[in-house]
Amino acid sequence: MTVQQTVAAIRPLDPGAMAAARELQGRLTKPAGSLGALEELSVRLAGLAGHCPPPLPEPAAVAVFAGDHGVHAQRVTPWPTEVTAQMVGNFLAGGAVVNAFARQAGATVTVVDVGVATPLPEPAAGSAGSPDAGAARLPAGAARLPGGTGLDGPRLIAAKVRPGTRDMTVTAALTRDEAGAAVRTGIAVAERLADAGAGILLTGDMGIGNTTPAAALVAAFTGADPATVTGRGTGVDDATHRHKIEVVRAALRRHAPDPADPLGVLATVGGLEHAALTGFILGAAARRVPVLLDGVIAVSAALAAAALAPDAVGAMIAGHRSAEPGAGVALRHLGLTPLLDLGLRLGEGTGALLALPVVTGAVRVLHEVATFDAAGVAEK
Repeated sequence: MTVQQTVAAIRPLDPGAMAAARELQGRLTKPAGSLGALEELSVRLAGLAGHCPPPLPEPAAVAVFAGDHGVHAQRVTPWPTEVTAQMVGNFLAGGAVVNAFARQAGATVTVVDVGVATPLPEPAAGSAGSPDAGAARLPAGAARLPGGTGLDGPRLIAAKVRPGTRDMTVTAALTRDEAGAAVRTGIAVAERLADAGAGILLTGDMGIGNTTPAAALVAAFTGADPATVTGRGTGVDDATHRHKIEVVRAALRRHAPDPADPLGVLATVGGLEHAALTGFILGAAARRVPVLLDGVIAVSAALAAAALAPDAVGAMIAGHRSAEPGAGVALRHLGLTPLLDLGLRLGEGTGALLALPVVTGAVRVLHEVATFDAAGVAEK
């Protein structure tokens, strides 16, 4: 679907299903409210599904969107851009933290090259990312993904819009057409995974320097000061952190992005993975499939998705509170409470994967816990 068609397909949560879930929670063999935030989460998921109980959120599929950033030239991180491509290879070989957590959770991993600057090596025949293992190639801006199930990963989708963004302190990071192409790529990935049977989608990301555009996006959409939302990313020192804040401030000053024009914000100060994640979140919401957000990259993209389609927030679940300060600002703006707070700042989808059993447990309660009447347990 196009971006406009996807946005038009997003609807509010179903109030009848939510009321039924609240009523059921009140009849289960436990004190009312004793499961805390899990009860409201189960209610929201019933509203998303349109019935109570909602389906169990399984199988789970992680999509890791990878891209590079022209702002890297401003020395906002000590890590070289080549690491992005090297980590894509690590994902496909199954050796990253996201792979370990995905195996533990029974989730699949799909890696999407939406803007890696370094050419990726051709996968060996029969490897996880090779064509005969089901790897797909997506022309930039295409609306659909060809072939494959999407649930047999780790796998690679070649969907490069361009080899990294431009330096946002000098010019717009992307053209509007490029930002739109990345958003459409994210929508297409969400549609493909949903068509393959995924019951929940998880956001992942990889891109050296991508916390700098994430901070710019959070500041643009929330109005927060760059000093409040710019974190240390991969762990930069104090001097680099101060410089990074000024880089974000300079980009915002140059472009004055208008939050009423979400695509324009993504184009001027965003990244290709941020734009693709925006589409991924919108695609999930349009299919009424829950999308479990990871860290600051995902929640900065979620701000853009919510600006395009406010009802998309109903499909979003905050997996964890990232150690990056911009993540907390973004989550408060979205009205989302994170399920976990472990001081994580890795990205890749790791925090979302750790939160996945919590989401599944919230729904399983509605399916499997007896009511007071059925169990013959006296109420107070």
